[in-house]
Amino acid sequence: MERPVLTSKKLNAYFGSVHAVKNVNIEISANNILAIMGPSGCGKTTFLRCINRLHELTPGATSNGKILLHDKNIYDMHPVFARLKIGMVFQRPNPFPNLNIFDNVIAGYKLNGLKLNKVNKERIVEDSLTKAALWKEVKDSLHKKGTFLSGGQQQRLCIARAIAMEPEVLLLDEPTSALDPVSTASIEELLHELKKNLTIIVVTHNMQQAARISDRTAFFYMGALIEYDNTKNIFTSPKDTRTQNYITGRFS
Repeated sequence: MERPVLTSKKLNAYFGSVHAVKNVNIEISANNILAIMGPSGCGKTTFLRCINRLHELTPGATSNGKILLHDKNIYDMHPVFARLKIGMVFQRPNPFPNLNIFDNVIAGYKLNGLKLNKVNKERIVEDSLTKAALWKEVKDSLHKKGTFLSGGQQQRLCIARAIAMEPEVLLLDEPTSALDPVSTASIEELLHELKKNLTIIVVTHNMQQAARISDRTAFFYMGALIEYDNTKNIFTSPKDTRTQNYITGRFS
């Protein structure tokens, strides 16, 4: 079996004295989509934010344990380097409102002080927007503000901005919860394309979405990882009664 791209070992996360993520151990393979599901407040988003060192930016937030990107502990890396390798897309589309589409895509380079010449900028913008299935729609509007796009297009722009940095892992926190069904379908289709070159972790409340898009599913409850398996097994023959109860709607 090939080595996992990402491994969490005895990961704990806290907000002050509140123990939000409890001793999570998980191995995530390359070119897979992992769906993380569970009821509100169960630690899904906190776990995601630990993976690219965002959790520690919250006042009073701490964590311990290890998260290995290949064999390197991300807590031994500079946080900026960790975030270059592990991109993130948030729940609500958040293109930078003062930047045009072109500059939104390469914003990560500017924010991290990485200089690009004109040819490289143009190549990265076209390549990233193409991968995000947005190039054809915006190629004649690159100098318009990103906020003029529809919600679904804005979210694809945010995905383009994340993959422009050529990360190995892409984290998405409820990426379609603010979108209509048509936009949701286009994002889901896009994720299947992107996993050819990326490892993708998606937090979702939508069980149907988890079943549609993911190779593996992790079920979190009260901060703990309860079950982790192939998605089909989780939905057809879960081993833990808490997973079964969640899937059948006995608690949410």
